[in-house]
Amino acid sequence: MGELHADSYGGLLCALETSLNRTFQHDEATGERHIQRHWQEVMACDPKKWGMPGMMPLTEAALEKHARHHYPVYGVGYNWLECCEQASIRLERRILDIIEYWKGMRRQCERVILVTHSMGGLVARACAKRIPDRIAGVIHGAMPALGAPAAYRRMSCGTEAQDFAGRFVAKILGATTYDTTPVLATSPGALELLPTHLYPGSWLHVRVVHAPGPAGGPETAIDYLHLPNEAAPNPYDLYRDLRPWYRLVDPELADPAGKYERKRGGVHKAITNAINTAERFHRECLGDYYHPNTYAFYGSDASQPAFGKVRWLGRKETGLGTALTPANIKNARLRGREPGGVRLVDVDPVCSLSFKPEPPDARGDRTVPFQSGAGPAGKVQHLFETRGYDHQGAFNHEDMLMLTLRLVVRIVQGMP
Repeated sequence: MGELHADSYGGLLCALETSLNRTFQHDEATGERHIQRHWQEVMACDPKKWGMPGMMPLTEAALEKHARHHYPVYGVGYNWLECCEQASIRLERRILDIIEYWKGMRRQCERVILVTHSMGGLVARACAKRIPDRIAGVIHGAMPALGAPAAYRRMSCGTEAQDFAGRFVAKILGATTYDTTPVLATSPGALELLPTHLYPGSWLHVRVVHAPGPAGGPETAIDYLHLPNEAAPNPYDLYRDLRPWYRLVDPELADPAGKYERKRGGVHKAITNAINTAERFHRECLGDYYHPNTYAFYGSDASQPAFGKVRWLGRKETGLGTALTPANIKNARLRGREPGGVRLVDVDPVCSLSFKPEPPDARGDRTVPFQSGAGPAGKVQHLFETRGYDHQGAFNHEDMLMLTLRLVVRIVQGMP
């Protein structure tokens, strides 16, 4: 049964299956033992490529212990639109079934190693929290540990398309809010990718550029809103508020097929329920839990920018003499939309502004910013700050494959 995207994970699955189970080879003529070439490459890989110049070398003795075990490799997929808690329950069942299968084959099998990518890290963490004794260790790659502002941007404006690759991604995920909102607004799993209550600082900003006055001079840019903030610290309240012009979800776009028209509470209730589910998952099911034997790597690459924050940048279209304040910016009315995620906003009957989302601003992997990728810091065995790949291609990068193999060996050193 196909559960994983072949272009993203096929190479990883093949590399794990072949490399983990082929450690040494013996010369038929001399009987001498040699380390397989792929493991020699892992041993020779410069740890600076993983952001850790002082990493202890991989030794032949460690490989000897590694080679005592057999490593069957399984791919476990999930429905990313449903709550990650449901996906974690499915993962738990698969883990227990796999363990029982090998015991039925008269093999010793007590624990598994989890290798995760992106949202799968949230699923695995929730699963490991329930059955930590069944898991020997976890390796997270490119996990949005604290959520990603890109999720807000893509739902509220459509998927950004900065280059050819971005246009291809936008075609798949939805280029406009008219495409993304009907799918994501009532899907707890998608909402669980939004910045959580643990995401650092304010990440949604509203700025207006003011033209020079009569005396001339440069343009000036003034920030009017920073959300969440001390007065409104709960990001889930921001998501549930369907009134502001900068709202995450426009309920008018969320149910084009009329799926919720006859249901009690309509689409508004469906949206609220999905956000409530996401909040409960973040706060209660996940919290800041990590399995005690966890390693993680994330992208922190200036050439792969991601949204560390989302900023609406506005300019006055009419009413140049109207004074702007945080209050009247916040209470302005959405009048319409234009391509590129632009929102047309009326402050009062004579003053209107045009807001557009600014481009990505932070180091990352084009989806997860370094602020979120670094979320496990201090809670895991080691966190690797890496570069050179985009989000979906994390495990297609040769250096990340070698790091994964290296970490499997490290996890095995703690096994009996």
